[in-house]
Amino acid sequence: MELLKKRILADGEIRPGNILKVDSFLNQRMDIALFNEMGKEFKKRFADEGVTVILTVEASGIGVACIAAQYFDCPVVFAKKYTAKNLDSEVYSAKVHSYTKDIDYTIRVTKKYIKPEDKVLIIDDFLATGEATNGMIDIVKQAGATLAGVGIVIEKGFQNGGKELREQGVHLESLAIVKSMSDDSIEFA
Repeated sequence: MELLKKRILADGEIRPGNILKVDSFLNQRMDIALFNEMGKEFKKRFADEGVTVILTVEASGIGVACIAAQYFDCPVVFAKKYTAKNLDSEVYSAKVHSYTKDIDYTIRVTKKYIKPEDKVLIIDDFLATGEATNGMIDIVKQAGATLAGVGIVIEKGFQNGGKELREQGVHLESLAIVKSMSDDSIEFA
């Protein structure tokens, strides 16, 4: 998606540890016009999958997932990273490791929100090693639902997450794939 690539080049910041900082338009400050275009693109790429639910993980995937859901005419479910008093006791859960924060956590989805008859599209902001995505895929499997595919805003193609998902036969669509990063440049696949 050329519009996204141009925005990454214009506003993205490369940080030590292969961190691509895009919080000025994707994570903390959200460019809704750009999100709208990304939502349209996800709909185009997954139009034939019969998506009934979009699944993401809190917090950065929620905005993109909500905008995309308008085009699929379906609800968004987000996996919670932390337990809370208002979280049902009947949950699907998976352990994941955050590449960016370098911590392990358990993601949880209330069981009644994903049903066996659902066709679930996972949408997230980043794909690096695939930990969060694999955790969400595990939740889809626990629910007995069908994985319609995985939509990623930015994939770090130089890390193994995308490669491993594709090798497993997952329908993976990334709007921008970063082939390599150095201190002052980004190359797209």
